[in-house]
Amino acid sequence: MRETLRYLLGVAGPSGFGSSCTGEQVTQDIYCSNPSNLTAIITGATSGIGAETARVLAKRGLRLVIPARDLKRAAEVKDWIQGESPEAEIILMEMDLSSFASINRFCSMFLSLGLPLNILVNNAGKYCKKLQLTEDKFEMTFATNYLGKSPSPHPSHACFEFALLLR
Repeated sequence: MRETLRYLLGVAGPSGFGSSCTGEQVTQDIYCSNPSNLTAIITGATSGIGAETARVLAKRGLRLVIPARDLKRAAEVKDWIQGESPEAEIILMEMDLSSFASINRFCSMFLSLGLPLNILVNNAGKYCKKLQLTEDKFEMTFATNYLGKSPSPHPSHACFEFALLLR
């Protein structure tokens, strides 16, 4: 109960930040001599916390890669971010975390860009009220929120293998 109250009041925790902190406050002391050399992939950046994370990282000068199911929504977020940070480099790429084929295409396209991957924010998520199956015959919520972000030792089980991208 006491911790909940501290959280609701925005009292700083062990990290020095509390629930009332903004993205700008959390990243204000981050220093990098050339942030434009850093690349961040942010899933779920078409709304909410993902969009705010993308906005703040762009403001700090990082190159962003935004994979999204809906490229129209991703383009709207890109325009919104570049309205505040016109110099921001933002690359939009299609990816659906519920589809192993889509994940494979995204990973191949990203690797073909020859960019480093310095930051990965796995923020995307989905909740389905009714049972829905993916094209790979998995339950949609489980496939999107877990399988699509988890490495797998099985070679025919294409997953979000960002470990391969972190080089």
